[in-house]
Amino acid sequence: MRIGVPKEIKRFEYRVGLVPQGVRDLTSQGHEVIVQRDAGEGVGISANDYIEAGARVVDSIEEVYSQAEMIVKVKEPQPEEYGLLRSDHLLFAYLHLAPDPQQTNALIESGCTAIAFETVTDDNGSLPLLSPMSEVAGRLSIQAGAHCLEMAQGGSGTLLGGVPGVERGRVVVIGGGVVGTNAARMAMGLEAHVTVLDKSLKRLQELDFEFGAKLNVIFATNSSIEEYVVNADLVIGAVLVPGKAAPRLLTRSMLQRMRPGSVVVDVAIDQGGCFETSRATSHDNPTFIEEGVVHYCVANMPGAVPRTATFALNNATLPFVIALANKGCKKALLDDPNLMNGLNVYKGKVTCSGVAEDQGLEYLPAAVAVSS
Repeated sequence: MRIGVPKEIKRFEYRVGLVPQGVRDLTSQGHEVIVQRDAGEGVGISANDYIEAGARVVDSIEEVYSQAEMIVKVKEPQPEEYGLLRSDHLLFAYLHLAPDPQQTNALIESGCTAIAFETVTDDNGSLPLLSPMSEVAGRLSIQAGAHCLEMAQGGSGTLLGGVPGVERGRVVVIGGGVVGTNAARMAMGLEAHVTVLDKSLKRLQELDFEFGAKLNVIFATNSSIEEYVVNADLVIGAVLVPGKAAPRLLTRSMLQRMRPGSVVVDVAIDQGGCFETSRATSHDNPTFIEEGVVHYCVANMPGAVPRTATFALNNATLPFVIALANKGCKKALLDDPNLMNGLNVYKGKVTCSGVAEDQGLEYLPAAVAVSS
């Protein structure tokens, strides 16, 4: 199979879809890998590194799309790329379609097959291709939130760990999944007072067993969320409903009751955000202030640490890329129900129920679409 790796063109996105180690594994099995020159520049990977791994380097994004059968990216195709997609393309990337009807329509019109990293599952129902970036984003959320609390950033001037004789900062994490767990771990490392809210008693029990008395775990209801949010210095939005837009859990009225200069970090912004006042921001202008509260809502948070994020992502995606290349798209999907769960668009049909429901589109089950 001919596998194309274009340079990411989303603003402030420096990650790359494949690293040389992955290229070597693919070319050693007889596949051709076509890499756009400078695709890995942002993470310290040169064109020569790719050539030495067996890739063929081309100069333009148009060459990658025109010559490749499978496109391996990190972020969703940008509007400039929509016209490059063809009906015989297999697109494998983060798509986050639910809050993005423009992209959904473009993929439908192209006729391509689009598999989203974020909805591929494993045998435990987890999301193995989202997990590495969730780990990165969860840890970054505390780093970013602590910085935003500084007075120069509009924050309240609170040090999360406090000092002897001064109360520690209060961190509230809404959601106890991969993002929330990593956020809590980092916040506890800074010696903040940390609370995690989640609707799963099983998950709360697991967190309690893992962290003990260092972590306050609370069952999430509207009342408990409000109680803890209004007294927090830093709130992390870490909720996820796979394939669907994020639920809005923090309301404007809650923000109005928070202390001025408090900070909220909405890690769910890729799926539309879980705070009523959230709107996507970028790494060059990451924050805004509303209701006196600093909002950090960067839509591709792991892009801030692209080298770490790229290698972590490649570790997770490479086995699926190899399976798709070795077996071909249809057989790979039919052989692996977890990969099938990643199929969002197939030959003009929406095959992810969450996307179809959120956008009012006709839904065709993935297995039915591929088998027909």
